[in-house]
Amino acid sequence: MLADVYNLSGQKVGQVELPDQIFNAPINVSLMHQAYVRQMANARLGTHDTKTRHEVSGGGRKPWRQKGTGRARQGSIRAAQWKGGGRVHTPHPHKYTLAMPRKMRRAALRSALSVKAAEQAIVLVDELALPEPRTRLMAQALNALVGDASALILLPQKASYENVILSTRNLPETKTLLASYLNIRDLLTFDKVVMPVAALDVITSYLGR
Repeated sequence: MLADVYNLSGQKVGQVELPDQIFNAPINVSLMHQAYVRQMANARLGTHDTKTRHEVSGGGRKPWRQKGTGRARQGSIRAAQWKGGGRVHTPHPHKYTLAMPRKMRRAALRSALSVKAAEQAIVLVDELALPEPRTRLMAQALNALVGDASALILLPQKASYENVILSTRNLPETKTLLASYLNIRDLLTFDKVVMPVAALDVITSYLGR
């Protein structure tokens, strides 16, 4: 599959071959959904907690004697039916993590990249470099490359692209991500995927196995 390569001014400067095994793979919607649900579930902290009747303070003394008062028997004013009492059947800390085999996760990423490639939503640039960290310069480049669409910028490494990372922080609907950290949520969230040609090698080495 051939893809056009642009410069930061939005002008076509060449073409590059995209690996069919990654960018023209079978599209499995259910697999992408499973990978997305897994990632969102694994991001949950699970730290929510409520107190049971044994954890709330007070209630050590029986409120009234067992018999002879005409009222229902009570053992503690911190039982669930009392105001300020403990709670039952309410959340407690636990993990939401879901497991998914590595081959399935990578297949889901290949499916998502294939969808982007079919929609012509993958924008390759010959060199993604800025002379200085300036939001205005990055905004002009993105406007020339993707227009008003949201953009996920994939970088092959962090060291040589610090100006790009700094220039993107204040841009809405834009995110920079190392290509080695590619994930299904970001792929499905953003309209366009922008990356320098050098990032293809990172993606190919990771998903081509």
